[in-house]
Amino acid sequence: MSLKITLKSNERLIVGGAVVRNGGKGTVLFIENTVPILREKDILGEKDITTPCKRVYFTIQLMYIDEPNVPNYVKAYSELAAEILKAAPSTRTHIEQLNERIEAGNYYQALKLAKNLIEYEEELLKNAN
Repeated sequence: MSLKITLKSNERLIVGGAVVRNGGKGTVLFIENTVPILREKDILGEKDITTPCKRVYFTIQLMYIDEPNVPNYVKAYSELAAEILKAAPSTRTHIEQLNERIEAGNYYQALKLAKNLIEYEEELLKNAN
């Protein structure tokens, strides 16, 4: 069964590590095999990494789209997670959930959870000010 994706004009998409941009009007793509896919709204660019939790998201994003280098990204993630836990112990539940998904190789699910971690981080920063 194919995955049907509708792209708006100029919308980007990562398909199996390749960045694809729709150049014209709306386009419908059918992905007919299993491959990592990220829509533009879920892609975090390096210039957007402004907090530790966004760095975690970016690292998990790399795990998802760059399978050959997963061991390097897992190591980087582990170091980041440890730093975040040290600075904000209240993130433990979020980090533990991420760890479970990453250990199971469910990187897309981990990305969804990392969004929750970013939201929690924003709340912490807002309350700190």
